[in-house]
Amino acid sequence: MEFLVEFEVDIPKGTPLSEVKAREDAEALAAAKLAGERHLLRLWKRLAASGETKTLGLYRAESEAELDSLLSSLPLADWMRVTITRLESHPNDPAAGHQLPAPRLTLIYHLEVALGQPLDLGTTAQGHRRIVPQTGGTFTGPEIHGTLLPGASADWQIILPDGTALGDIRYTLQTDRGDLLYVQSRGVRHGSAEVLARLARGEDVDASEYTFRTSTQIETASPRLDWLNKGVFIGVAARHPAGVIYETYLVG
Repeated sequence: MEFLVEFEVDIPKGTPLSEVKAREDAEALAAAKLAGERHLLRLWKRLAASGETKTLGLYRAESEAELDSLLSSLPLADWMRVTITRLESHPNDPAAGHQLPAPRLTLIYHLEVALGQPLDLGTTAQGHRRIVPQTGGTFTGPEIHGTLLPGASADWQIILPDGTALGDIRYTLQTDRGDLLYVQSRGVRHGSAEVLARLARGEDVDASEYTFRTSTQIETASPRLDWLNKGVFIGVAARHPAGVIYETYLVG
């Protein structure tokens, strides 16, 4: 749903300039965050008859309640008078039918994995091949939780000359209700040469210092979890000295 939102900002008399500046700076950051989340699509200024400048914004939200929540969290919300108009598509709109829905991410599970000693095959025709066994782990999520099964889980890696790791990650999960999930991910872990060298030495490196992402498919025979078979999933991950963490998201 899209909404046209008109803002009028009325700064209370006597408000210190420092507070006004701080709120305006925070408002700019909040607007950038909403734009990144695809809630804020456009902003315009409109000169009113009184000479005052008003702001018009084009917003997208699932409902008016979600929009109200977004607007009420803005740093200038206490000083704003807001008028909201819900917009409907027009049959003559030249963009009608061409606008795709913005993707949304829903966390499916957070998985912490213990790793065994890697098997180093050396340099093959594909590159430097390593097989890293996954010896156990636990996962939790809003709807599913359980354990990782050892013996049916590993990461078949290729290490590129610059230290980038290409993962073929395959593991089996068992939920607390006994459902089995076969998960296969293609992963890439890359960063600066210095950071990748620290990871290779087994140091504990903060995940913000490198990029570790996966694209994932999930298979299950469980009728209750059949929706996983139809999902498109992506993940973020982090490598630690004794293991790895995966957070897997459904793309909606």
